[in-house]
Amino acid sequence: MDTSLFSQALSQEPLLQVQNMSRFYGERIGCRNVSFQLWPGEILGIVGESGSGKSTLLRCLAALDQPSEGEIQLADGGQWLDVPALPEPKRRALMRRAWGIVHQNPRDGLRMGVSAGGNIGERLMDAGERNYGEIRRVARDWLARVEIDPDRIDDLPRHFSGGMQQRLQIARVLVSEPRLVFMDEPTGGLDVSVQAKLLDLLRALVRDMGIAAVIVTHDLAVARLLTDRLMVMKDGVVIEQGLTDQVLDDPQHAYTQLLTSAVLV
Repeated sequence: MDTSLFSQALSQEPLLQVQNMSRFYGERIGCRNVSFQLWPGEILGIVGESGSGKSTLLRCLAALDQPSEGEIQLADGGQWLDVPALPEPKRRALMRRAWGIVHQNPRDGLRMGVSAGGNIGERLMDAGERNYGEIRRVARDWLARVEIDPDRIDDLPRHFSGGMQQRLQIARVLVSEPRLVFMDEPTGGLDVSVQAKLLDLLRALVRDMGIAAVIVTHDLAVARLLTDRLMVMKDGVVIEQGLTDQVLDDPQHAYTQLLTSAVLV
């Protein structure tokens, strides 16, 4: 964790404010009474076992699911936007310009029948770029930036390996320079060697661009490498939160102690 960047982020106004947010599925609790603030440039990790509520929370934050109660507010040009209450067209426009989502399965975040360059170019066009030559130039630059040969700009994603597909998805999301990125198990399902390379790439890109991010992961090593602050969830509730190193090195809750003792971090 880069503490200087984190301290700088905390000197600014929050980018995202979540207050007493809950999501219920009938009588089943997805997540309950979640509250936190996220600052520009900060990377927040959400960890917990399968079924802990972390993916439900991420879906609500990313406007993929509607919370049952509570508030999700995004700072936008000197005002606070109530994200769940936004009309659908405005929410979609906000998703195109203000944030991006990196899915665990890159096929969920890519158009598999569109070329690599086209996948990146679509996001640029959503942001208002119309010059074909400029779109293609930026797409080539971003392919190189995520360590994909720019000469493969016209190849379809299905001809790429899983790790390359994930890197292409990251390029598609970050090309429009969003202020906030949501990541759901971004290295899940990849070989260990591929994971390590992708994590290094993610950390460099997010830090260099000063992007705020929320990362859901079950892997505490991923959380330690990428995040500034950590929230631990169990049964839909945040049971512990704090600076990542503090939570992992000196866990206070018995459940967090169990998680950290089960793996080498």
